[in-house]
Amino acid sequence: MKKILHIISSPRGDSSMSIKLGNAIVEQIKETYPGSTVTERNLVTQKFPHLEESHITSFYTPKEHHTPENAAAIKHSDEAIAEILDADIIVIGAPLYNFTIHSALKAWIDHIVRKGISFDYDENGPRGLITGKKIYLAVATGGVYSEGPMQSYDFVVPYIKTILGFQGMTDVTVFRVEGTNVSELAADALQNGLNSIVID
Repeated sequence: MKKILHIISSPRGDSSMSIKLGNAIVEQIKETYPGSTVTERNLVTQKFPHLEESHITSFYTPKEHHTPENAAAIKHSDEAIAEILDADIIVIGAPLYNFTIHSALKAWIDHIVRKGISFDYDENGPRGLITGKKIYLAVATGGVYSEGPMQSYDFVVPYIKTILGFQGMTDVTVFRVEGTNVSELAADALQNGLNSIVID
């Protein structure tokens, strides 16, 4: 039995390939670990605010000195981090937009990267504080970015792996639905992505 956190960042609803892929990953995890529970966080419908001064001030103000305004500003961040800490497995849906992640996903990331909470520094440099998590990325792209001439344009997978790894979440597996806008690949793109799912 595992606790699964499913992060959705696509605004395309039922037509979203990253959501379909993410849902399939979640279902296979549940088959592998019967009795698992799922918490779904849709970042498009449950919006995270983009960082403002009030959020940053609250992040760096000790909790015992929080004003009501600080507590309100930090609410989203505390909730997101609590969901991550509670989860055993995190599935992150990440469609590629303009070579990078959707702004909704970036806003969520900005609220979970917090010094002293998800990372810190010691004599050896930065140290991730969130460990023991298994991450699956459900990536959807219109072109092919896993290899070939467009690979260097993919700022989704390298960025997510880097920012999660900085926080200690280094066990990351990537599944892709790609080529959905390439005529000779589109018909089989989703099924190929679904067929690639292996839960370890």
